[in-house]
Amino acid sequence: MTVTDGSDLWLRRFHPAPEAPVRLVCFPHAGGSATFYFPVSAALQSDCDVVALQYPGRQDRRSEPNVDDIGVLADRIAPVLEPLFDRPVVLFGHSMGAILAFEVARRLEEKGHKPAMLFASGRRAPSTRRVENVHQRDDDGIVAEMKAMSGTDAQVLGDEELLRMVLPSIRSDYRAIETYGSVSVTATVACPITALIGDADPKSTVLEADAWRSHTTAAFEIHTFRGGHFFLSSRAAEVISLTREGLRSAVAVGQA
Repeated sequence: MTVTDGSDLWLRRFHPAPEAPVRLVCFPHAGGSATFYFPVSAALQSDCDVVALQYPGRQDRRSEPNVDDIGVLADRIAPVLEPLFDRPVVLFGHSMGAILAFEVARRLEEKGHKPAMLFASGRRAPSTRRVENVHQRDDDGIVAEMKAMSGTDAQVLGDEELLRMVLPSIRSDYRAIETYGSVSVTATVACPITALIGDADPKSTVLEADAWRSHTTAAFEIHTFRGGHFFLSSRAAEVISLTREGLRSAVAVGQA
């Protein structure tokens, strides 16, 4: 596949599979990076071409300005993904990444590129609303939130210098998702949505996750896992199995 302008900045392939019949594009959570999906790529490399997004302001892009607005970030990502639609594309987003994937899907569909499926993991539906202000806390407050969610590498949390280095991008991500206004239930995508949620997730109830069903004009499923916000790590085998089923379904529909 020809690399398009900017794609080398945004896209990471840990286990390239150029001949795979389907692509899985992964959107990290707030404070997350492309490497969070390395285990997913390793597990699914024989099934699909796994592409993980790298947002500005972290890891090898840490010298770039952070983007603290979901709409702006979606506007920048959508054109980068357009060339990937030479085969079925499945989007997978966790937490903030689920909302971002939804907004990117809306923009892609406006351009005639319909994702085959959207996995919305660990996030309540876009039309639900909670008042959250983690991004307004001091550094210690943000660190406390990260520890509570258990989604950040313990090595990072224990390294003061490294932690202070990544805090700006984490705060920016929290600002982006916490200032994302709830959208109307009429805001939909045409692709099927599968919602994944932990039964003890403090960021979303099962009912709030089930509200994703109003944001698709196609099929909807919800799967509940035992665990908290990062159930996809503690229940990795189950999540991978479910994702693999979705990928196979996308291939079958694409070949029909």
